[in-house]
Amino acid sequence: MKTDTFREQAMWKHPPIAEMDTQMKFDSSDKEVLRSLAEKVSEISNRDEMKEKIRRWTRHNDLLSDEPVIFVDPENGWNEIFTDEVMQCKDPLARTWENILRKRIYSAEKIKDDTVVSDVFDVPFVYYDSGWGFEMIKTGGENGGAYHIEPAIVDYEEDFAKLKFPQITIDYEKSEQLMECAQEVFGDILKVRRYQNWHWATDYVDQFVYLRGLEDFMCDFVIQPEWLRKVMTLITDGMMKRLDWMEENDLLFVNNDYNYIGTGGQGFTEQLPAEDFEGKVRTKDMWCGLQAQETVSVNPDMFGEFMLPNFQKIAERFGLVCYGCCEPYDPRWKYVKQIPNLRRVSVSPWAKFSTVPEYLGKDYVASVKLKPTPLASEHMNEEYVRKECRRAVEETYGGICEFVMKDNHTIGNQPNNLIRWTEIMREEIERVYG
Repeated sequence: MKTDTFREQAMWKHPPIAEMDTQMKFDSSDKEVLRSLAEKVSEISNRDEMKEKIRRWTRHNDLLSDEPVIFVDPENGWNEIFTDEVMQCKDPLARTWENILRKRIYSAEKIKDDTVVSDVFDVPFVYYDSGWGFEMIKTGGENGGAYHIEPAIVDYEEDFAKLKFPQITIDYEKSEQLMECAQEVFGDILKVRRYQNWHWATDYVDQFVYLRGLEDFMCDFVIQPEWLRKVMTLITDGMMKRLDWMEENDLLFVNNDYNYIGTGGQGFTEQLPAEDFEGKVRTKDMWCGLQAQETVSVNPDMFGEFMLPNFQKIAERFGLVCYGCCEPYDPRWKYVKQIPNLRRVSVSPWAKFSTVPEYLGKDYVASVKLKPTPLASEHMNEEYVRKECRRAVEETYGGICEFVMKDNHTIGNQPNNLIRWTEIMREEIERVYG
């Protein structure tokens, strides 16, 4: 199946505008498609059920309710729902916006999880990132598949001095053109606003792996621990400087609404921004996402020694913090719980769900992720899915849980797999919670 170059996998991401071949001017047919979809999104967003979902997510994130919520983002599976035969717009930017709007509609009317559909349409900046002074080379990865990272840093003695703090350059002229384009197309239907999700801004582990390569990164814990520590500190300091610069230049945005946070769920909360907020957004007014899935094979004490100090340094400047992705949290919990302002913890499919009541209890949100593998089949085994959903609900009972389906590299070209999974999960939640 052919997939569009600029169709981003995850529901919450907007691909880089700087890489698009677009004039930011659409013909009448593209505008007609976008306006029709925008009207449907606006109608959905104003339904009473969306107001109720906002209330539930807010109480959930503020630890005021143990009523579970369900969050589904099929990621690469979206490309099997919105195939080229479905997509109608021609301009790459128009197709990107069409894709964003179609996802919202499909989420509400087909998947029917607890995702809040908003009538706010976010317009990002057009920007360029100078990087760390090395070309990062990734081979493979087409259509969301596996890829390999070629090490950029080969010899620490020789290459360390070449590392440079990355610089972001905002193209304000093109950014304004982009805003004007959105306003002109559907600004009378949706609430168009400037918003940039700097989702990579605190992911120092991912940045390191892209520089060093995963195999060498893992070996460094044993063979070159001092260099590992030194480069981690440099990357963390670089990210802190960049966050300072973003604060000073009004490039940060409060993310306490429908936007995706961490690696699962939406950010509704009454605990952000900070009490002294006066309009200028600082990191302490925001959710922060941290993860170390690349260190899944690192023993807990090494995690505590090498990773935790940098996480603590970053986390202490944010209002609320999410930790984790695919790595199991429970073997390293004694260290993870030392992260300042921690609120949400990813309970990956490889974690022991039964640890949630004891470790997380009512003090943290448990972002419980079930394996996407059963949904990859053309004929989903519903008996197995129900068994896994039941196990997840029963073993985590006593925590403040959200049940998440994501990381779908394929849905077996069967969108109904997502729909049935959501229905089954809701039935199992109702069976246990009443």
